[in-house]
Amino acid sequence: MLLIQYTLIYASVLSLVALGGMYSERSGVINIGLEGIMVMGACGGAFTMNFLPVGTNPLAVILLTIFFSVAAGMFFSLLLAFAAINFKADQTLVGTAMNMLATAFATVLVKTLNTKISGGANFSAVLEYIQNRKCFLFKAFGMELNVYMIIALVLLLATVVILYQTPFGMHLMACGEHPQAADSVGINVYRMRYIGVLISGALGGLGGIIYISAGNSQWDFGYGVAGAGFLALAVMIFGQWKPLLIALSAILFGFFRAIADAYIGFDFLTNLVPGEIYKMLPYIISLVVLAFTSKKSKAPKAEGVPYDKGSR
Repeated sequence: MLLIQYTLIYASVLSLVALGGMYSERSGVINIGLEGIMVMGACGGAFTMNFLPVGTNPLAVILLTIFFSVAAGMFFSLLLAFAAINFKADQTLVGTAMNMLATAFATVLVKTLNTKISGGANFSAVLEYIQNRKCFLFKAFGMELNVYMIIALVLLLATVVILYQTPFGMHLMACGEHPQAADSVGINVYRMRYIGVLISGALGGLGGIIYISAGNSQWDFGYGVAGAGFLALAVMIFGQWKPLLIALSAILFGFFRAIADAYIGFDFLTNLVPGEIYKMLPYIISLVVLAFTSKKSKAPKAEGVPYDKGSR
């Protein structure tokens, strides 16, 4: 049961962040900065939970935490949108810079404020405080599940409908495939790309707070989200930028990520190989999977290509 619980929570994280990356890339903007967006979302949510009074209504805690995590992720994603869309900067370089900036910013902010959220040099009080917020948990099917799992499922289903059944979804995909053609029929490509990046920021920020509040037992600001954003990129690519395939990919990668946390509960696993191997396993699997599937990937044709309204 423990392995299933960990798999579901990591799958929730990876699917949300990967869906965020999909929105951005479907609009034509490569978002390598998902790792940094997750860190900023985690930071916003952690501070929110920390400063809320202990007696705060559980529903208010959940809603406010989600709001500030999403807001922090969206605000940070504006860096990518502004640089890539307005200044036509190299999107890969901007995303890489965002990843480095986010962890440094969160760490410096915590140390500067020097509140109880820091818990000393190891920031251990953050994790302890968050995990004591039992309002996020509920019992179902004999397991202790997290409310974020339900949110992830709802957002997945909503994405399927939005992407394939609404004019907005069609316009978004058109901007990532043939932006000149989309512009010729009256679609504002710049606006659609901004929206795509902002949605990726919202989902990435939400994924960040899920990661630290439910998916990680050894988290602190010092090492960000430990590569979860890059795993989400692998999930997105393996899922071929399609919501349902992304969800299935997230379950696969989430299972291997869950083993890294739950292997201690299985004697045959602890005796099989050293524990460090299980910690490395999700990243090894991502490399192997992408090595064999990347040639067949069908990314949006115009992703990473700055849009110039004057070109045809």
